[in-house]
This record gives sequence, C-alpha cells and structure tokens, in this order.
Amino acid sequence: MAAIGDALRTLRLARGFTGEHLAELIGVAQPTVNRYEMNERVPDEETLGKLAEALGVTEDFLQHAGSLRGAMAVDAHMRRRASARAKEWRQLEARLNELRMRLSFLFEQVSLHADQIVPTFDPVDVSAADAARLTRMQWRIPVGPIRNLTGWIEAAGCVVIVEDFGTARVDGLSQWVGDHPVVLLNERAPADRRRWTLAHELGHLCLHSEYIGTSPEDEANGFAAEFLMPEEIIRPQLRNLTTGRLADLKRQWGTSMQALVERAHQLRTITATERTSLYKKFSRLGWRVREPVSEELPLEVPHLTENVATTLQSKGFSEQEVAKMAGYRDVSLNTIICAEWPRLRAL
Repeated sequence: MAAIGDALRTLRLARGFTGEHLAELIGVAQPTVNRYEMNERVPDEETLGKLAEALGVTEDFLQHAGSLRGAMAVDAHMRRRASARAKEWRQLEARLNELRMRLSFLFEQVSLHADQIVPTFDPVDVSAADAARLTRMQWRIPVGPIRNLTGWIEAAGCVVIVEDFGTARVDGLSQWVGDHPVVLLNERAPADRRRWTLAHELGHLCLHSEYIGTSPEDEANGFAAEFLMPEEIIRPQLRNLTTGRLADLKRQWGTSMQALVERAHQLRTITATERTSLYKKFSRLGWRVREPVSEELPLEVPHLTENVATTLQSKGFSEQEVAKMAGYRDVSLNTIICAEWPRLRAL
C-alpha cells in the first residue's frame, strides 16, 4: 500500500479535525493516527476504509493522492485579515491542497489547451506594476477596465473556485504546483473585493511562484492596482474626488471605493490630507465595513471546472464515474465539477 501520510494530514486539516477527533471516528488511539500521518505505520484494509469514510473520500483517492507531486500541505499564497485565526487559514490552506489533488486526477483525463499562460517574473528585476503591464499586454487585454477578470484568468489555464469559507476574515488563496494554478475565493466577499483578491492572487502567481520578494503582499497589491486600474488610463479620473465621483468610478472599474482612494493617493492625484478626509467620511457613513454600489456589480462566475465536466461527459463518463475519479464517495459531495448530466425519469 502506498504511503498515505501527506494526503491523510491534508484531508484531516481540511475537515477541521484534530488528530484526536479523527482517532475517535475510526476507533483507534490518537498516537496511531499520528503514526499514519508520519508514514511510520500503514493502516490495514479495514482501517483504511474507515479513514476514507470519515474524510469523505474513496479508498483509492486516499491511497494514491500521496503520489501526486506536491501532495503534502504545500503553503499557499493567502490574502487574509490580521484578525484571521490560525485554525481558519490552515484549514483553508488544506482545503486548497485537497481541491488541487482532486483536480489533478481529472486533468489526467482532460488536457487543457489554454489560450494564454500565466507569466512569471523575478520581482528583483521586474516591478509589480511592470509585471501587471506586461501580463495585460501578453494577454492582449483591451485598454481600460477589465470586464470579466475571471474569464481572462481561466483562459490562461488557471482554475478558479468560489466557496463559502465560513468566515469573512480570509478573502482568497492560491497555489501553483503542477501544470495548473488554482485560486480559491471566498463566496462571502462582494464582487469588488472578490475581483481585487483575484488580481492580488494573480500577482502572487506571476511574481512569487519561483521567487519571493522582500514584500510579497505589497508586491501583490501593487500588481493588482496596476492590473485593474492602469496608471496611464485612470490617473486623469482620480482628481477632485468626492463620494459621488468614487461611486461612479467603482461602477466603471469594478474596484472598491477604498481601492480607488488608495490608487489616487499612490498616483499623487490627492494629498494625504484629502485621503484622510475621505476615509473619515467613509467611517461616518459606515462605508469602511460595507460600501455602497457593491450589489450593483455583477458577480463573476468561473466556468473552467464546468467545462472540464462537460468534456468528461462527452467522453462517455457518467456523473458517478467523474465523482469517483475526483475521489468523492458520493455524487452529492461533488462541489467542484458541475455539469448538466442527463437524468432518468420514471414513467
């Protein structure tokens, strides 16, 4: 039997289980689970079945996920607030690893032919802003606001998945192990924040997949700012800002009013005093927590995983077979590969 330690630990963390809780579920002592995760002991066939059932995966997935490149809980780039609890972001990091492992099995059956690639840059040699400009040029993105950011990123072979994180303290995370980057976004975030997070994570993928700069979060934010709001185009629009003007710009550019204020200050079209004045007004209006206009912006819907499911369906795979291929014990648990499968109707 193949070593299952890495996959076991990743799945346990993704479920939010402690080692003690998992041990109780399968009827063994906690040290035994620890030895399984350290690959110091191999579970027998009966125990393997219990582990798979407790974790919601097939025995085959648990046995073979560990053979994937980077199957262990690889660190992810993550956009989170300072108030995020370690348990929350560690569980989400493990969840991202789990999704990546599931997708890897599906991609063995489906070859993605991306229109573009996610370019990579050394942040020592290329600034975040220049990397954003070069990426826009390489992808041939039209001048001005990006209308469907998710579509552009998926066209470069990047898998985007939106889930409810159970908390608003983490916005998103990304990881690039193997051929296809994966970005996981928080369903609870409004459209403008989700777009910023997606651009931020793209910045990490472009700048930090091979090299880590001195200030990776600042670099990812700098990338997102230029990618979503190119200096050459937006600078003339960021003068004489009022709340009404910011609301209009938010509708146009799909970024938050606070991001627009920061961009204006960065480009020196407003002073530090004007920036402070705008933020005080936001606070009085309650906009630092919940901005207006967000509900008017369309929520972008990823389609790449749906396309993968449609391709598998065209190859003759049933819904049950695809779910099993991705390691799901039951079709109803399959949350990432969705398609309109034919249903039998009783006569």
